[in-house]
Amino acid sequence: MIVGITGTDGAGKGTVVEYLVQEKGFTHYSARSIWIEEIERQGLENNRSNMRRTANELRGTHGNDYLVTYYLEKMQTEDTARTVIESIRATAEAQTLKAHGGVLLAVDADQKLRYERIQERKSSSDQVTFEEFVRQEELEMNDPDPHGMQKAKVMEMADYTITNNGTREELHAQVEDVLRQIASD
Repeated sequence: MIVGITGTDGAGKGTVVEYLVQEKGFTHYSARSIWIEEIERQGLENNRSNMRRTANELRGTHGNDYLVTYYLEKMQTEDTARTVIESIRATAEAQTLKAHGGVLLAVDADQKLRYERIQERKSSSDQVTFEEFVRQEELEMNDPDPHGMQKAKVMEMADYTITNNGTREELHAQVEDVLRQIASD
């Protein structure tokens, strides 16, 4: 089983991944780890702008589905039965995921709640004002760069959507419900 995770920043994608890994035995593959590795290789500052630019460059060089194709190859050598790929951001990534039998799960939440969450996690790419957060989100939802993020379109392509405005336990219950639905399909 391959589950791709998409969604808005601070919505709880990482919490869903953590649950799938710890409670369901999934292997986790992260977009962020690929982008950060390349940022560090180039000696760039690890911030959201450089992460977006680096991801776009890698998609431009290797194809807009690079994230998914990279991990599909890795899955073959690692022989994983249950895999979660975090974060699907381009429509080509979603299409390739689905073409290989994957399921796309979107996670969303109220914008102000998501901003509060990113401020609490204190990631290097999250140190922004609310206004900057909103501007970044608007760009990432429909980036004009042909190799850029298309979060809005990708979220529309999701097979399942979770709205995470509640507790961690409520989120876990929603994940369980999605897993039951996947199993019954």
